[in-house]
Amino acid sequence: MDSMADASAPQRARDHASDQEPVLSVRDLKTYVFTRRGEGRAVDGVSFDVYRGRTLGVVGESGSGKSMTALSILGLNPKPETRIVGGEVTLNGDDLLPKTQRQMRAVRGKFLGMILQDPMTALNPVLTIEDQVSEPLLVHGLHSQRGVRDRVVELLRMLRIPGAESRLGSFPHQFSGGMRQRVVGAIAMSCNPDVLIADEPTTALDVTLQAAYLRVLKQIQEDHSVAIIFITHDFGIVADMCDRVAVMYAGKIVEDAATVELFDHPAHPYTIGLLGSIPNVEEDVERLVSIPGSPPSIFDRAPGCSFAPRCRFATDRCLAEEPPVVEVAPDHSSRCWYAGEIYAGELREHDS
Repeated sequence: MDSMADASAPQRARDHASDQEPVLSVRDLKTYVFTRRGEGRAVDGVSFDVYRGRTLGVVGESGSGKSMTALSILGLNPKPETRIVGGEVTLNGDDLLPKTQRQMRAVRGKFLGMILQDPMTALNPVLTIEDQVSEPLLVHGLHSQRGVRDRVVELLRMLRIPGAESRLGSFPHQFSGGMRQRVVGAIAMSCNPDVLIADEPTTALDVTLQAAYLRVLKQIQEDHSVAIIFITHDFGIVADMCDRVAVMYAGKIVEDAATVELFDHPAHPYTIGLLGSIPNVEEDVERLVSIPGSPPSIFDRAPGCSFAPRCRFATDRCLAEEPPVVEVAPDHSSRCWYAGEIYAGELREHDS
């Protein structure tokens, strides 16, 4: 009985939630990897809020902790090699981290949905498309057995699957990569969750289908006030989809701001590097700008700022002391010793 009561807590909270309050709040989330090499800090103190009808973009290089953060929120971080060692994740005010896997199964799909990055591993090769899209609807009892089939067809049509009704009995290997990605999206959207986490959802889509896919996400958000966390490397998508941006590096959020503010006034050297690597179609360039070096290993974190070895502004202080998070403008924060000077455009490269 207690388990069922805990599982229904997000529903009670949803009924009384205000759009002015975050639907999902993450505070100081830490997920570590434990192997023979030692302890690796995959997610190292991440905090952010997501609001109804708004989209948070999460950007950064591969290995920065974006996907592990998403999996940790859902309680799907790989076990036993990873473990959430600290922090708080609240959905409509209900803390998710203390919940058992059984309790989380009542939350995933209905309140929290995720579009996984790789449809080949996300879809079961021996189950039909109808079976896989209908599963969340049946598990959460949101439709009658008769109504489920109509809902599945509706979802597949919404995601631009050609001949949706005739493809219900197909298997994943009979779909193209782009179609499989859209099926994964249909599964995540089936129950109209409060929060939708989209992990590189347009990777397998061509430009035309990508634009259509993003329009569908926007329409769903408009119709149901769903909050979206959009994980991507594509700043074009960030500019088009996201209200806010969290820039991740080495398991931490190093800059957080409204999208327009971040594009116009970046306040962290890593953000400047990422934005500088975007090609400008209006300019003739022979070579794109790149960030020298590589991200640090999660098992070998040196003291000081993790980005310092690659930073053109770094000083001895950066190599020795970890910078705090500072607010450079209202609702705009950066984890850098010189964030204020960078924001104001006053900082020059250091010799030491």
